[in-house]
This record gives sequence, structure tokens and C-alpha cells, in this order.
Amino acid sequence: ILCLVSVAAALDFKYHHAEELEQYLKGVHAAYPSFTHLHSIGRSVEGRDLWVLVLGKFPTHHKIGIPEFKYVANMHGDETVGRELLLHLIDFLVNSYGRDPVITRLLNNTRIHIMPTMNPDGFEATKVPDCYYTRGRYNKNGEDLNRNFPDAFENNSANIQPETRAVMDWIKNETFVLSANLHGGALVASYTFDNGNPVTGSLKGYSRSPDDDVFIHLARTYSSNHASMYQGTGCDNRQTFPEGITNGYSWYQLEGGMQDYNYVWGQCFEITLELSCCKYPPADQLEKFWRDNKVALIEYIKQVHLGVKGQVTDKNGNPIPNTIVEAEGRPHVCPYRTNEQGEYFLLLLPGTYVINATVPGFKSMLKTVEILDNTGNFSALKQDFSFPEASDQIRSRAASCPQTPLYQELTRASAAVKPTVHILALLPVMLVIFK
Repeated sequence: ILCLVSVAAALDFKYHHAEELEQYLKGVHAAYPSFTHLHSIGRSVEGRDLWVLVLGKFPTHHKIGIPEFKYVANMHGDETVGRELLLHLIDFLVNSYGRDPVITRLLNNTRIHIMPTMNPDGFEATKVPDCYYTRGRYNKNGEDLNRNFPDAFENNSANIQPETRAVMDWIKNETFVLSANLHGGALVASYTFDNGNPVTGSLKGYSRSPDDDVFIHLARTYSSNHASMYQGTGCDNRQTFPEGITNGYSWYQLEGGMQDYNYVWGQCFEITLELSCCKYPPADQLEKFWRDNKVALIEYIKQVHLGVKGQVTDKNGNPIPNTIVEAEGRPHVCPYRTNEQGEYFLLLLPGTYVINATVPGFKSMLKTVEILDNTGNFSALKQDFSFPEASDQIRSRAASCPQTPLYQELTRASAAVKPTVHILALLPVMLVIFK
């Protein structure tokens, strides 16, 4: 046992290739089996496992009331800092559990999923480290994984890659509430939407989601706890980011991105963290990157406890899945629904909200809640809903969101109105001409 612990603790500040990464993760799980769970969610094009280490009091399964959080790194194979930061985050968490009261409470009340590399083939293909672009950015099939997801605004006709499919299935099978994906090449926290159209304000250069205030808070949380990101200086004089954050679309338009997919189809708030001006910096800089990001990585995880959570049940106390539960004034084009346990999680900033729960075929139930900042208590406000007229007969009703450009429908509908308006305006002129 002592040997296993010493192996798990021996994590150097260097780049860990596929075999070393796998060996380290297996060593951690062997040394700390009671609060870690290691599994592969799929394989890359070249057959490498996509490893995920889960940490928490109940690491092997979802527990009612405990939110699911995830970090994903190395989506672009040549953007390497995040890959190593997540290994050191694992190292810090396992060595702090039971010793540090804050980390202990965090792990007892949060199920944390960590994927150090989503694109192991791209990392291994990057033979010569470079601060700028290399072909290792792409997977083995030459596809950019952050342009490979279904898009909420355009039919991108992407050939879904094995790595992308694995993550999509992973999102579908877990109740993720909050997430971040770690990149390199800039220094900024970017938030959804990455794509957009006039419905979301793209004509003004900003693509706003219904939860824009929450996303700004999440990005600021990371930036303000980072050693320098909050200064907003970027990586050169031409590129500055006030407070170290940016709306994704305002920075540059991106189709088929992972953070938009998480938010629209996964009911999971995700931001993109650009953590290094150099995509693949020298290994002797990794220790400084860890110091710069350590606090921010922890503080960001705590935000999974923002807002309100609860369970929807029938007259017998049985959970009702697929119940639409949303805050009034914040409708999602793909409505947020309860999971198989009848649970919902809504990230909301402190304030007063009306929560609307709708079971198909029954009258909606409204409850007014006063939300405080409970991140320090590691538990969102709890608000359950009970439908006394409902029974378990409705539990089989499935509800899924179509894999189509949802916002495109809104655009088409709004565009369809314009010709009618123009024709009506022309009618008096035409009557005058005919007279």
C-alpha cells in the first residue's frame, strides 16, 4: 500500500505521454480506491483509451443531490498545458482529501470527472513542441474536434469522430451541471455562445444565451482567481480581453463547438479556458502554470453549487423523469428536463426567481425561490416539486431534443414574417397606382 501511495504521489512537472499518463491514473486509483473511479469512455481513432478519473464520496455512480462536474483537456492535441494541469489537480485533490477540510467537503458534495486528454492521438503526433499551430491539433483523421459537434445554429454536416461520439455519449449518460474545457494559444476565459445569428444578437457582435449573466460570472470566477488572466492583457498588444473574459462569438465565430453543445443538448454550463499563450511550452514552465491556475481550478469547481436543485415526484413519491424545469424568463430552445431520478439542477446567481415545473398532461407548478450564494456551503438551494395527481404511469414518456440547428428555426420564422409586412406596406401604393 505504501508503494502504491508513493507511486501515486510521484508526479513530476513534465509531459506525460500515453503510457505514463495511463500508469499514473491507474496508480492513483489503486492507492485511493474508496474515493476514485477510473474508466475509459471510449477510444481514439488509433485505439487509445479516453481515460476519465472520477473523484468523490460516491465515485462509481450518481448520488441524488450531488451535482456532476467535469474538466476536459487536450482537445486539440498540440495544446498541452491543460493536460498536465489536470494531472496535478488530481494529485492535489487525492493528497488533500481527509486533510484539507475545504477539499474534503468539496469531494464529499461533488462528483468530479477529470479527462486529461480528449485527443491522445494528436498529442502523440506532435513530435516537435511548438508555440503555434501544428498538425497535432487534429485527431488522426485530420478533424478538429472542437468543430465536430452538432451545432445549434447551422447544419454543419460534421462527420462525427470517435472521440466526439464518446464525449457526446458521456454527456448523455451523466447529469453534468458544470464543465470547462482547457485549451492553449491565448489567455482568456471564453463563454457561450460560440456561434450565433440575429436571434442571439450576432448583428451586434455578441451571441447572448438565456443565462448570459451566469456565464459571465463563471468566466470571471476563473479569471479573477488566476494569477494574471484577470488583467486582460492577452498575449500581444493587439488582443486584449477586459477582465480576462470574452463572449465566444465576440472573439471569433466557431461552428460545432463543444461548449455550445454542452449547454444546448447536455444541460451543462461549459466555458473554454485558454491557459497559455504558447500552445506547447517547455516542460520547465509547467510548475509555474500550475501555481497560476491552482486556485482558479478549485474555485471554479465550487460554482457547480450555484442556484437551485431538487427532485420532481408523483403522488407516491416516485421520481418523474423528463419533467421540464426552468426559471421563468430563461427558456432554453431545448428545454431543461429532469433525469431518470427526477432531478434537476439550475445554475442561477443570487436573487429571486420563479421556477416552473411542467409534467406533460398536467398543470404547471410554479414556486418562487430566494437564492443565496451557497457555493461556500457546497449545496445549492433545494426545492422539490410533488405532483399529487401524477402517477408512475407517465414515467415512460421519453423526451429528447432533436439533433438539428434549433436556432435556425427561430431565424426562419422571424424571416418569414418580413415579406408579409412588406406586402402589407405596398398595398396602399398599389391601390393608388391602379386608381
